[in-house]
This record gives sequence, C-alpha cells and structure tokens, in this order.
Amino acid sequence: MEIRFFRDINLQDPFFDSLKAAYAEFEDWYNRKAGENKNAIVHFADNGEVDGFLFLKIEDNELTDVVPNRAAATRLKVGTFKINPHGTRLGERFIKKIMDVAIHCEVEEIYVTIFEEHIGLIQLLEKYGFERGGTKTTANGVEQVLFKNMRRLTGNVVFDYPLMQVNGKRKVALSIYPIYHSEMFPDSILVNENYDLIRDISHTNSIHKIYVCYMFNVNALRPGDIVCIYRTSDGLGPAHYRSVITSVCIVEEVKTRADFNNLDDFLRYTNSYSIFDEEELRNDWVNDRPNLTVVKMTYNIALKRRITKQILTEDLNINPRYWGFYDLTDEQFNQILERGEVYENIIVN
Repeated sequence: MEIRFFRDINLQDPFFDSLKAAYAEFEDWYNRKAGENKNAIVHFADNGEVDGFLFLKIEDNELTDVVPNRAAATRLKVGTFKINPHGTRLGERFIKKIMDVAIHCEVEEIYVTIFEEHIGLIQLLEKYGFERGGTKTTANGVEQVLFKNMRRLTGNVVFDYPLMQVNGKRKVALSIYPIYHSEMFPDSILVNENYDLIRDISHTNSIHKIYVCYMFNVNALRPGDIVCIYRTSDGLGPAHYRSVITSVCIVEEVKTRADFNNLDDFLRYTNSYSIFDEEELRNDWVNDRPNLTVVKMTYNIALKRRITKQILTEDLNINPRYWGFYDLTDEQFNQILERGEVYENIIVN
C-alpha cells in the first residue's frame, strides 16, 4: 500500500475499467486531479496491476447535492474507493487508512457515495459505523450516501472503531514477541524494521487481531477492556530500550478452550485473524496446554512515539512481577497516550 501521485498511476490499468463504465466523467476527473498534483492511496497486486485505490478529500461546506441536505461541517469525503477482493481483508486495511486520516484531520464525520449494487462494500462500511444518510442523484444514476459520525460512541466496539471510551474501562499491557509484532501490527513497526515484512495477508490487513496465549489471568479480560501492546526486546540492545509499547487495542471478545466445540470450531474462529498458521494452531489445541485463551481485539492506535521499558519503569513507576501481562492504572495509561502522542480526538467519553 503506497501513496502515489495520480500522474504516476496507470489510468489504462484494467482496474479502472469499471469506474470508467460507472462514471462517464471519470477519466476527465482523473486527469484533472493528475494536473493538480493530487495523490491517492493505492495497492498493487503481485503482478504490478492496481487492486486497490482510495482518494480522500477534506471539505467544510454544506452538502447541497445530497438529499436531504446536510449542514456545513468538517468532513472527510471518500472520493473514490474501490478494491478487488481476494480473501486477504484488503478492504479492512483501506477502511483503517480512512479512519487514520479522519483522526489526523480531526473531522466531524466521514462520508462516501456508492451505488446500491456494491453490496459487499456497503456492508463493510456499515460494519464500521457508516450509516445511510441520504441519496445523491447525477447523470450516472442514484447513489446512496453513507456517513460515519466521528464524535459519537454507541458502545459497540466495532461500530465505534477507531474511537475509544476509556473512562471506567480496565487497562492492561499484553506482550508479543518481535517475530509476530510487525506483521500483526503493521502501522506500529519500529523505525529500524523493514516495511517489506508487511505483506498482503489477512492478519496484516485486518482491523481485527486474534491473540492466542497461555498466560494466567488473560481470560479475565472482557469486551471493551483496553490493551496496550508491549513488544518484547528483539535482542539488538538492552531490553530497557528495546522493549516498547507500540499500539492500543480494544477487546471484542475472549474465549477459552471450553468455548469451542472441537478443533475445527477453534480453527474456524482463529485462522483468519491470527498470526499463527494452521499447523501452529492445531498444535495449540492438540497439546492441550492449560489456560488456552483467545483474545479478539480491534487495532485502534499505533503510537507515534514508542514507550520504552525505561520510561515505563523509571517515569511511570510500572514494575510488574511478570511483564507478559500486567494492569495499568488510569494515570499510567493516560501518560502512555500523552507520551505516545496519540490524537486526543480518538478518545470520546
């Protein structure tokens, strides 16, 4: 996934054929954006052809071309959004980028116009909090207009994503080995890690993450709890500086062995969102180790500044007996957000 100037993306790529067919003005619009030095977020397949394209625009005007009209507000318009689905949850990765830009630009809402026939894309948008709020009629036909409110919480972790409610929620840190961290949390790689590690695979693209472990007390987590991801040392230096908190997730649900009927049930649940391959997951089940716990989380925040173990121990007074899983006080968590330079508008209470 890259940011490219329009002029550097091949408009003759077969990917754009359906857009040209649906929108008579598409080529003129595209060439105009190229002349204005605009850019887009684009994803390329292994053969070099485009298989995902996203253009975003900030607006602050009244929406008079939508019925009903909508009052002026700071909005992120999803101008063009198309993906070629191929089972790797690339759509979720693009949704995450939309949300990242919305948070960065501190918009009040996001909106997208889309033809009713694109059922899969509409369902994906609705899953993450977009709601139908009107129609837009042009020479090309009637499009649905979907909006996502970036100032309101409903209490549904997925629908509210990436917004978080922190008051009254348990906060913990959960460790993950470096070998798994970069693919599982691609926006949270460290400066000296190689972006080539980030491949087009489900557990990388997904907003959702499945964490499988055997640590005591992890099964006590509940939906809505807040999890800070603690990447353990990579051995390239003292753990004091190489062990870091990189990300913040929200618990969707927690399951133990007793919640699965059998191995197949366990694999169906974990396979698509877990970093582990099927053989590793099978071994987890067959070995019948105690305390098997599966945590499903949304990947809400990548900290702009990583919080090292040195900061945790010396500044925030965090010294757990076991660094694999430990509780954080409200003040410690707030300090992690502040030192991690997290955008304040992602927290809604």
